[in-house]
Amino acid sequence: MRWEIVCLVLGWTIGLVALPLVLIAIFSFITEGFEDAMRTFAIPLIVSIASGYALVSLSGVDDASARVRDREAFASVALGWIPVVIVGALPFWFGGMFYGPFGAHWSSGGDYSISEVLLGLLHSWFESMSGFTTTGASLIDSSTSPVCADFEGDCVSSQRQSLILWRSMSQWLGGMGVIMLGLLIFSRALGGGMALARAELTGPSVSNLGTTLESTARRLWGIYVGLTAIEMLLLFNFTEMGLFDSVNYSLTTMPSGGFGTTDGGIMDFDDTMVETIIMVFMLLTCINFSLLYFAFAGRTREMWDDEELRTYLLIIFIAWMAMAFNLAQSSEYGVMESVRHAIFQSISISSTGYSSADFSEWPVFSQFVLLLLMIIGASAGSTGGGLKVLRIRIAFELAKREVIRIIHPRKVVAIRFNKAVVDEDKVWIIVGMVSSWMVLVTASMLTISFLEPYLEITDVLSVSISLLGNTGPALGSFGPADAAATWANLSVPSLLATTVLMWLGRLELLTVLVLLHPRTWESD
Repeated sequence: MRWEIVCLVLGWTIGLVALPLVLIAIFSFITEGFEDAMRTFAIPLIVSIASGYALVSLSGVDDASARVRDREAFASVALGWIPVVIVGALPFWFGGMFYGPFGAHWSSGGDYSISEVLLGLLHSWFESMSGFTTTGASLIDSSTSPVCADFEGDCVSSQRQSLILWRSMSQWLGGMGVIMLGLLIFSRALGGGMALARAELTGPSVSNLGTTLESTARRLWGIYVGLTAIEMLLLFNFTEMGLFDSVNYSLTTMPSGGFGTTDGGIMDFDDTMVETIIMVFMLLTCINFSLLYFAFAGRTREMWDDEELRTYLLIIFIAWMAMAFNLAQSSEYGVMESVRHAIFQSISISSTGYSSADFSEWPVFSQFVLLLLMIIGASAGSTGGGLKVLRIRIAFELAKREVIRIIHPRKVVAIRFNKAVVDEDKVWIIVGMVSSWMVLVTASMLTISFLEPYLEITDVLSVSISLLGNTGPALGSFGPADAAATWANLSVPSLLATTVLMWLGRLELLTVLVLLHPRTWESD
């Protein structure tokens, strides 16, 4: 392991967070005043710039010839999220979203006790991790936030707008990946960008969209920024949403995030036009961004020839029809309402996790379909979560091949995808990924059920799947009816465990598990 390379990548990554922090700080200064802006964003900015500069200086690498290899790439990406989340948590802590040091008097009789301030730091860490990993689980309620501790109104909308905007921005940055943004801006300084891009698995996959990795990153980010801007304009001009809500929901839709500006999120609007616009863009986030580039470039045939896309759309269609029929037969919804909520939730559960209705009250069949969609997730190379359709499809083909081998032992059966033979090494990587996911889901269910003995089995199962898939809402008591409050009921050990699960899910397990192998840390 060449630690100077790791320090270089970490330094650029941490320093990169200063750019959006400056933008939100300027917004806070204009709308909330100098004092609030300084108190909230000055220290995080100093930490980001100073630590980034210190790590780059410490690396001593001043030329791109010292290229990043796979080991350094995986270590840098996995470790890089930790300081980014820490910096992202500081505005929540200093800005008063949770109990923080600026409201504490360290002598007796102060506003907040030391234990409240430390718990506020943990809550800020959870909210930041949920943001950058695009999970969308929130702790903001009257028990955690001093802003709404003395009333029973809407807690999220009572927060300062700069903090809500930073919360949304953290998801937007995490959706495409901070590392991918770094590849675009600092590709020459970092070097070895392809290794970093492979380690950044959840973001759009790296395809030959340009002559260089820098041009590929530029095109992917161009699509990401462009779609965000288009959604914002549509929401602002064709719905009752104001500019602030339009900006925030655009920032959290494209990364498949799910944070809202009110406790109820999309449900508070109860607007078919709002749901339709957001639903279209949620569907786009579940498609491989390389295919979106082909579509914009006029290469639509290549897009529709993709087997994963056709499989994903078929899964969504079947789930939509099945749930719509089940809701129409077994709930108080009419036919049109059943169709409306079923299609929105079918797409949302593998994307943002937005809720157009309280699906925790839906019939068991529909909830089970949603649970399966959470596991399957979206397409590989998208910002959606879950195991990804590509992996499920190839795992199914592998199982089918083994059955054929039992019947015809001498028959050679190749696994094909998009009319090409899938290399055996890639097949076994996918097997390892699926196996690791199953082991971690089992371990997380055992951990959460042990730490939270009051939870029902539905809660434990759906929470584990939701966190590892970075979905956000779950079933049972963690459903959308009171999502802003339920996560805050978890104990301190559970909150720490859930942040680890979100981290593992965002990096798709193997990037983190590589760190556990002793060979990773061996000196050259």
